Amino acid sequence: MMQSRVQIVATIGPASGTEETVAKLLSLGMDVARINFSHGTHESNGGYITAIRAAAQKAGKRVPVILDLAGPRGKTAEGHAFDSQKSEITEKDLADLEYGISRGVEYIAQSYVGNATDVEAMRGEIQKRLPAQAGIDEIVRVADAIMIARGDLGEAVPIEQIPFIEKDVIAKCNAAGKPVITATQMMSSMTKSPAPTRAEVTDVAYAVVEGSDAVMLSEETALGEYPEETVAAMEKISLEAERHVPNHALRAL
Repeated sequence: MMQSRVQIVATIGPASGTEETVAKLLSLGMDVARINFSHGTHESNGGYITAIRAAAQKAGKRVPVILDLAGPRGKTAEGHAFDSQKSEITEKDLADLEYGISRGVEYIAQSYVGNATDVEAMRGEIQKRLPAQAGIDEIVRVADAIMIARGDLGEAVPIEQIPFIEKDVIAKCNAAGKPVITATQMMSSMTKSPAPTRAEVTDVAYAVVEGSDAVMLSEETALGEYPEETVAAMEKISLEAERHVPNHALRAL
């Protein structure tokens, strides 16, 4: 079926918020999903995000999600109206923004923009919530090397986002020719065990396969009971992983 080059943005709500309906809309030509946060709750709107992501994954498509903020509007008999007495960025907007970022939406739509200052203020609010991610390209440009400290990262973003942030940062560092270290809890069970878990072996291997130039041990060798065995195990895993990416040019620290 031939599709238009013009993208179709469909607002997802109660009539279309199931995975099955979203999948049908995608098959009919929808390209982008919008969720109007003037309506619903984080629970209901979050359900739409889940449905969109699931349908997009099954369809093998990238479907950006636009979170449309309510802005300073008030309810009237006819619906919603602009409330000039309220702040340009309301407390509801900030709560919805926080939620949207935690769910990884691609775009934030700001309502009732009066001038460039309004946009800059919203951009500032976004950057407060994603300081490192928002500026990662600039950080990579000026740094000599990058460490992905997943422990600290887990305090700043939902933990389910960490693998994807890690993958993105590694790719950016590789493209810029900057060394990148993947760190935190890579072999943490070996602080008290002479052998790693299967999950830890996979974690280290994939960090190497994704393009890490170094993988770091923390308490495993600083405080653990098996520092020598831990280094030996990490070396063994890294050597095997390198066999699967023979053309990757590693950068020395």
